[in-house]
Amino acid sequence: MEEPVSPAQRHRENLATEMKAAFRVTIIGMVLDAVLGVIKVIAGTLFHSQALLVDGIHSFSDVASDLVVLGVMKVSRQEPDEDHPYGHQRIETFGTLVLGSILIAVGAALAWENTLRLIEGEADIVPGWPVLLAAGLSVAGKEWIYHYTRRVGMQIRSDLIIANAWHSRTDAFSSVVVLFSTVGAMAGMLWLDVLAAVVIAGIIIHVGWRFTWDSVKELVDTGLSPEDTDMLKDIARQTDGVRNVHELRSRRMGHDILLDIHLVVRPDISVSEGHQIGMQVVGGMRHALENIRDINFHIDAENDEDHPPTSERLPTREEILDVLSRHVGELPSSTRLRLHYLKNKVYLELFFDTATDSNTLTADRLREELADYNWFGSVRVWVSGP
Repeated sequence: MEEPVSPAQRHRENLATEMKAAFRVTIIGMVLDAVLGVIKVIAGTLFHSQALLVDGIHSFSDVASDLVVLGVMKVSRQEPDEDHPYGHQRIETFGTLVLGSILIAVGAALAWENTLRLIEGEADIVPGWPVLLAAGLSVAGKEWIYHYTRRVGMQIRSDLIIANAWHSRTDAFSSVVVLFSTVGAMAGMLWLDVLAAVVIAGIIIHVGWRFTWDSVKELVDTGLSPEDTDMLKDIARQTDGVRNVHELRSRRMGHDILLDIHLVVRPDISVSEGHQIGMQVVGGMRHALENIRDINFHIDAENDEDHPPTSERLPTREEILDVLSRHVGELPSSTRLRLHYLKNKVYLELFFDTATDSNTLTADRLREELADYNWFGSVRVWVSGP
């Protein structure tokens, strides 16, 4: 019989599998980017296509981004440690931020240079037909690597790999622009080649900004969308035993979601029942959103939004037992005392095994003895036997 796999061991195995898949797809993409970059830069230079030359530089920026991805994935997929108990996924987010920034910088530089060329009217040579061949090869290769990389990114739940896939697709888009601009330039509209270079640079900037902004939102702990938040609250409220949900906070770490939720339950249930209700809520939420990694739930006996939070200055169990011993004497050893801290008062329940144990310790007497304490709410006395 096989031994059950612990969650920690399963998590380590998943990290190893994800890292292997990420490295494989990134290496393949990097080799393809390098080959296409060389082809496009040489063809753009030899056959007078500024658009293809810029597209080739774009491909080399893909190589740089692939190197960033390889380094970041190695670090971000490490196991949690004492300094990073939630894991290292935020490093992946930072890597995506760096990748987006590189795209913005490269795109801005290329856009500026080619805008000046367009204004000054430097386009005076018709691109050669090999430009069309190089651009067509780029479209086919980059579209293939886009689909392959995105599929792997979805499988391993990596925003960085998905971002890198879209980076590859921008190269395919830009090569399509090169195709049309080259045809136009061959038809006599030479300025189309330089204009296409500016358009390609704009595409690079747009994609880089999207990655950068999404990463910034995650790094500042932007929560889930209002729709997802409301859905999770509804799941909690519909769970048997939950009276209300008065707080739900969320944040992202990489592709994972971390949640903190306050659940209002009946004040007279046991600690274990309250915990079980919380676990039922956890199960329902995980079923709704598979990328929820951690849910911290807090069980409340009352809604702090409707009433002032129960004061931390209320007496402890030991202090209440001391008060009772001074007023009514020592309680029998078998007596059980249950305390309810509600609405800034303490509500007492005393459980005696027999009527003999309770003697004259009635609820009326206890109310009279404790009436002068401002923390006293009410008292009940229960006798289980004759």
